[in-house]
Parts: sequence; structure tokens; C-alpha cells
Amino acid sequence: MQSITRRLIGVVTVVCALSGGVTAAAFADNYVALGDSYSSGTGTRDYSLNSGCQRGPYAYPALIKADRPGTNLTFVACSGAKTGDVLANQVQSLSATTNIVTITIGGNDAGFSTVITKCAEPWPVNCDGDITNAQNYINNSLPGALNAVYSQIKSRAPSARVVVLGYPRLFMNVDCNLGTFFSSAEMTRLNTTADIMKNVISARAAAYGFTFKDPIPAFVGHAVCSSTEWLNGLSNPVGDSYHPNRTGHKSGYEPLVRSVIG
Repeated sequence: MQSITRRLIGVVTVVCALSGGVTAAAFADNYVALGDSYSSGTGTRDYSLNSGCQRGPYAYPALIKADRPGTNLTFVACSGAKTGDVLANQVQSLSATTNIVTITIGGNDAGFSTVITKCAEPWPVNCDGDITNAQNYINNSLPGALNAVYSQIKSRAPSARVVVLGYPRLFMNVDCNLGTFFSSAEMTRLNTTADIMKNVISARAAAYGFTFKDPIPAFVGHAVCSSTEWLNGLSNPVGDSYHPNRTGHKSGYEPLVRSVIG
């Protein structure tokens, strides 16, 4: 009787072990991280994963892989990417087996980094027209560019949970950097541009059934020049400027994605 009991226990143990293995394999997530510098990790100052695209281990996609066992990450986000670059170089990483996708895109299409650079220059340089042009592009041209990207994501990864992330407001109406000359009005208009971007991106994401996560609330109190910055001000190298730092990815962006994917 004891021998039979031992054999039964052994069989149950093997079955449970096999079942657990099958379950773990079945629920392994295939995650593709698309997008621009806000997804690649520009600003985190470690680009050891891909220096050309400034991909690093402190970017939110890499953090999610590290903090979420069983996640298989294909990390193709690249600094400087526009919607056209995502279509030409990134969406090819998607497939029917992809079940998580994240993306930040649109800021470079609107020339946001160029606008910020001009606004940072001292008087008599005036960037009002540049801000207006960026806002007009976001309202009038960006929706079509996003449609092209989102339709490809939908087509190539039809079963994926897609998390579309926006951009934070950069400023708290204080310019503490010696090398920049932002006026109060310029900072207000640049923050408003982030709000306009949020409205356009969230509307297009919803049209494709994607989940939009807004980082603006998370970054309140952590803008450039705050006592607890999650965003770099003027930096060396300059390319790291006005991007999330390591804390911005860990405490700002990663929780937004994890609130959707678990």
C-alpha cells in the first residue's frame, strides 16, 4: 500500500511539474519596444545595449524585462526616430506571436528638440513662431503619420496589448540652468505643446483600440529644475538634455506600462 501511495505521489508530482512548465511557457510574453529616444533610454547615460540608438539597461523596456520574469524583449526603439523610421526599421520586429508592444513616437516629427534648442537661446532670439509651427504640425499632420504606424502595429501584432505612451511636461516655470534662457511664456507654451501632443496621440491610439498612458501626472513635481528631477535639464552631452533620467524611467514610465501588462 505504501509503495502504491509513493508511486501515485510521484506521478502527481511529475504531472504538476510538467503542467507548470507548459503553463510558464504558454504565458511567456513576447514584448517589442518601439519608438524614439523616450523609449530607447536617451538621458539615462548608459547606452551599452546599442550606442547608435542610445538603448540602455535603465530604459523602461529593459527595466520591465528585468523586473518581469518570462518576458522576452525585442528592443528596437531608437533615439531620433520619427514615424517614418518606425515604419522603415522597427515594425518588422512585430509578429503574430507578439503580445506586448510599447511605443513613444511623434516628438521628433514635430521637431520638438529643435524648438527647445531655439527657445533656450538668449534674447533677441524668439521661438514663438517655431512653437506655433510645431503645434500646427501636431494638430494637422501628426494624426495621419500616427495612423500609418498604428495600423502597421495592429496588422502585424493583432493580438498584442499595445501601450502608447505620451510625453511629460518639461518645465515648472523655473529656468535654473546657466546655459539656457527660457522665458516664463516660452516654458508655458512648451508645456502646452506637450498637452496638445497628448490629446492627438491619445485620440489616435483609442481609434486603434490601444491603451494610452499619460506621463504628465506622474512627472508633476519632477520637472526640470525641481528638487527631485526625473527629467534632465541642459546636460553634457547635450543630447541627454530634456529627456527622462534613470528615475524618470523607473518611477515614471515603467509603472505606467506595468499598470497595463501586470
